[in-house]
Amino acid sequence: MINDWPGMITAMDQGVGRLRDAHPDMMKAFSTLAKSAHGGAALDGKTKELIALAIGVATRCEPCIAYHARDAVRAGASRDEIAETLAMAVYMGAGPSAMYAAKALEAYDQLKP
Repeated sequence: MINDWPGMITAMDQGVGRLRDAHPDMMKAFSTLAKSAHGGAALDGKTKELIALAIGVATRCEPCIAYHARDAVRAGASRDEIAETLAMAVYMGAGPSAMYAAKALEAYDQLKP
């Protein structure tokens, strides 16, 4: 196992909660930004989560991978859709993205019920 992705989400939820307590205005603004990004009707929620997962891979953000793999599962993404999304992330991010794509696929596998 590369990482314990469900455990990472639990730990990050606690850390983000402490950050919210330390700077509530900033976190409220971030929450508003997230809601706005998820709004609109041109792209469905699953597509938006796949994009976010690819960006998490390309930017090498492990907590982003964990959250967006979980949310892609919740949005009904298939393993094939995840794999094609990760292929695009690797294409755009080269070798380092391949390593993070392996982590994102493992996160999906651990988080899928």
